Amino acid sequence: MFIVTLCIVLSVVNYNKADVIKTPTIKLNDGREMPRLALGTWLGNSTKGRIEPLSDEVERAVVAAIDVGYRHVDTAYAYKVENQVGRAIARKVAEGIPREELFITTKLWNDRHAKDAVVPALRESLQALKLEYVDLYLIHWPVGQFSNQTFDYTHYLETWRGMMDAKRLGLARSIGLSNFNEQQIDRILLNHLDTPAVLQVEVNLNLQQPALLAYCRAKNIAVMGYTPFGSLFPGKARPDAPPPRFNDAELVAMANRYNKTVTQVVLQYLLNLGVVPIPKALSAAHILTNFEVFDFHLSAEDSERMKNYDRHYRTIPQLKWIEHPFYPFEKEN
Repeated sequence: MFIVTLCIVLSVVNYNKADVIKTPTIKLNDGREMPRLALGTWLGNSTKGRIEPLSDEVERAVVAAIDVGYRHVDTAYAYKVENQVGRAIARKVAEGIPREELFITTKLWNDRHAKDAVVPALRESLQALKLEYVDLYLIHWPVGQFSNQTFDYTHYLETWRGMMDAKRLGLARSIGLSNFNEQQIDRILLNHLDTPAVLQVEVNLNLQQPALLAYCRAKNIAVMGYTPFGSLFPGKARPDAPPPRFNDAELVAMANRYNKTVTQVVLQYLLNLGVVPIPKALSAAHILTNFEVFDFHLSAEDSERMKNYDRHYRTIPQLKWIEHPFYPFEKEN
């Protein structure tokens, strides 16, 4: 079972000393503590395709998040914003935030799956992040793909051995997986390799993944949940996306009962599932709203209502990799 503890975090700005925010942490299977909410830094997609970083928008978001009280930032080589995250961290550390208070997650991209490529890839990320180590390094996908878009069939067991090397060198304090399925994790465990500390997967109202969450609880693997709002916002929802949307009458009524927003209620539900949500936000107002989710609890009745929104609908199926032998998701999606 995960051991949930509380660490007291004082915001740098906008709070008086009396306004103490208590941020829960999960104790990982390697003994380290991971904050139970992370700021997401992937800019996502629009109707025109992937949103590329422009200048310093992510840097400003990370600074605002740390000021509010966030201590966990999730990024990746593929997001092309590690340099912005690094500048923000350097700025806040220079202002007096101890590096040890911050938990930084980044990820290995698909074109560096060879065992001997993992450590050099991490060193590149560390250079961009201006850090000596990351707190958590994840294999972004089990699917290998070269920069020319052809498949790399390197087995993820070899990639995982490279991740173990990165941990032994002290470049990553903890290591884990992203977008792996149960069978792939079992393959790692059956080969007597290190147990992943964390699995990061999509979790939201439409994709609650109860079987995978139960599996991870049994294996003592913490779960981080990306795309926590799923298709809540019409501008982000595909035409085939099931309800609810942010103005759903039942969700609005539920939020009103707690004097909270719909997004805060959704994040609290994911916390109840044992998931570490990764809400993305660029505006200071949204960053603060997403952080203010530890001061209330959903009733059993409201949690049951939220469970009914599960439709096994995957927002990010990555069908372009469906023919790869290590494609991790259901192929009928």
